[in-house]
Order: sequence, then C-alpha cells, then structure tokens
Amino acid sequence: MSEWSPQVREVLKASGWTAGRRVDTTGWRSMFEAVGIVMHEAAEVFLQEFGGLTVNIGGPGINRAREPFVLEPELARGEEDRFSQWSASLARHLFPLGELDNGRFFLGIDEASEICRVEAWVAGFGPMPHALENLDLGVMPRRIDDGYGAPDRAR
Repeated sequence: MSEWSPQVREVLKASGWTAGRRVDTTGWRSMFEAVGIVMHEAAEVFLQEFGGLTVNIGGPGINRAREPFVLEPELARGEEDRFSQWSASLARHLFPLGELDNGRFFLGIDEASEICRVEAWVAGFGPMPHALENLDLGVMPRRIDDGYGAPDRAR
C-alpha cells in the first residue's frame, strides 16, 4: 500500500503487519455466518491482510484523538444484532472487524471497503486504503445517516 504515509506504515509494521500478509479467515466466516452475517469479499480481503492485528496508538490526532484498535472480529461476538440492524437500516452489509478505543466502539467494513465505527450510530473512516490512514492519524469519521433522520435516534 504505497498510498500510506511512512508514519502509518511504521505503526502497522510495529503491529505485526507485513506486505503480502495472509491469515486464514475461515473461523471468522463460520462464526458470523452461523448467526446470519455473511462475510463479503471486501471483508475477506481486508481480514486476510489485517485480521488479528492490535494497533496500540494514542495521543492527539488531526481532528480527534488517536485511539487504539484491534482487528479481531471475534471481539464483536454477541453484537450480531447491532451489525444486522445497521446493515438493514443503512442498506450496507457491515461485517465486524473488531474494536476501537479499548472496546468503546466496534469496527465494521461494508462491501465497498469502507471501514465504519459502529455503536448507537455509524460513522465512516472512508474506503481502504485511506481508512487505515484516517484511523491511525486521528481523522474524525463522517457520520452516516440511515435516511430516517438523526443517525443516533432510538431504535
């Protein structure tokens, strides 16, 4: 990913990433398909390269704090309803990626490779490869509206 800044490449390498890294996604696929969340191609491609990484960052960022994140889909186990409901509401297929800010938020990826912060509302960090740059450098995600008004309305 030559589009990343040297800082981002360094952080990812320190987290265990290497160019050409490939991990098996079978366990994550079967775990979530068993409860009705299908792993789409964008999720598989992303997790093959970045699945299992823990990115320990912190401090000030561009327009938000730099928060640690863990790319381990199993951390979202038990939150399948949240991902299913937001997927239906937003007409996007959100597949769980892990956690952001020590479990304060979940991370997901849609079929267009946009990484999203998922909680009581959804916000996008942009499509890959820029999403990892935005996560690492502390760029505020863009709130995604569900078409019914405020993204954080009660469900």
